[in-house]
Amino acid sequence: MQQDLLHRYIFDQLDVRGELVQIEHTFNDIISGHDYPKEVQTLLGELLLASSLLTATLKFEGDITVQLQGDGPVKYAAINGDHKQNMRGIARVQGEVTGSSVQDLMGKGYMVITITPDKGERYQGVVPLSGETLAACLEEYFVQSEQLKTRLWFATDVSGERAKAAGLFLQVLPVDKAKSEEDFAHLEALSSTIKDEELLELDAQTVLTRLYHEDNPQLFEPQEINFVCGCSRDKTISALVNIGREALLEDVQKQGEINISCHYCLKNYRFEEQDIKAIFN
Repeated sequence: MQQDLLHRYIFDQLDVRGELVQIEHTFNDIISGHDYPKEVQTLLGELLLASSLLTATLKFEGDITVQLQGDGPVKYAAINGDHKQNMRGIARVQGEVTGSSVQDLMGKGYMVITITPDKGERYQGVVPLSGETLAACLEEYFVQSEQLKTRLWFATDVSGERAKAAGLFLQVLPVDKAKSEEDFAHLEALSSTIKDEELLELDAQTVLTRLYHEDNPQLFEPQEINFVCGCSRDKTISALVNIGREALLEDVQKQGEINISCHYCLKNYRFEEQDIKAIFN
């Protein structure tokens, strides 16, 4: 893959819409340096795909967080993004990972999707992690929140030097119900023939032509996906101010300096005594 891209597509005669997302650079930026087990890397890859597809599907301007919480070895996993497809993510592993399903990793838990539009009210949807896969849990979310039949296919590969993730999304259009469901069933059967390596390695046009060559899929201009952490020294200083001058100077006396690391990109921000005094002066 040369770029991380999200593609939207429709069909001339069928009441179904789709999305295809292929991500490499952003995925590697998110997991780099964190030493996650491969099963957790895969989970974060699927969560990244889900966040990208949801952001495009829900058509809003603002921020989105898709997070998983549970009582398993992975206590928390989340991707934060926005309508510009700027993404960052993190997972907290506190136990031994012994399986690869959502239940193996998260235990008993739930998925929380939080949408914070630039204008309008914040929305939050919660669904239990009852499916064996993250895709199945998301399909349940769409049934609950939008009452629209939806299918997702995820593929990830974390075995090589570069991790890759790709996802396919289909959803009925709320037009003529009988026709749209018939159209959906037809495309769902075709989509289920996709192989992981095709989804991961072939360009979007080739994938869609192979799957739907008789149904004339129409691709829109793709949207680029990027890793954007958002941390900065100024934001770190704002957090330090809340701790207070005396407490910070006391820490500097004990440790020689204060080091604050970003949880997402692992960048370190270092503050010595003169830095602390300058902040409050």
